[in-house]
Amino acid sequence: MVQSEKNKYHGLCSWVSIGEMNLKERLSEDLKTSLKSGDKLKVSVIRLLLSQIRNAEIKKLKALDDDGIIEVVYSAIKQRKESIEEYKKGNRPDLFEKEEAEQKILQTYLPPQLNEDEIRALVEEAVRQTGASEARDLGKVMGAMMPKVKGRADGKTVNQLVREKLTS
Repeated sequence: MVQSEKNKYHGLCSWVSIGEMNLKERLSEDLKTSLKSGDKLKVSVIRLLLSQIRNAEIKKLKALDDDGIIEVVYSAIKQRKESIEEYKKGNRPDLFEKEEAEQKILQTYLPPQLNEDEIRALVEEAVRQTGASEARDLGKVMGAMMPKVKGRADGKTVNQLVREKLTS
């Protein structure tokens, strides 16, 4: 990388926040705490997550806000879920347990998850708002739903509940 390109990205990751601690600052503080306490797994997970956040910031050429960081965290959790499934199929309990522990650490950085009843209520509201009545209206309802549940519910679960509602 040429020196001028390197300077172009310098400072993308530093935020100045007034008031409440943002998610990136919380990650940095948790990293320091984990380093001091000797929690190697948590240190590893947070370092990897901070690296993924920096890569996303460089790719977008701007610092990520909390919503952008939540997307990165959610993506990391999704990767862990896929790995867990593969390790279960491959009968690798050691790797399965490690991925599961990493996933639990990552989930602490997501907003509280919606339960199925809360998602169903939002589905009902979205169906009313969009006027959807058939299965082919799935895209309209999902378009209305996803901004409301972003980072707080799994897209597969939302899709399944919307399909149930539209086919019943």
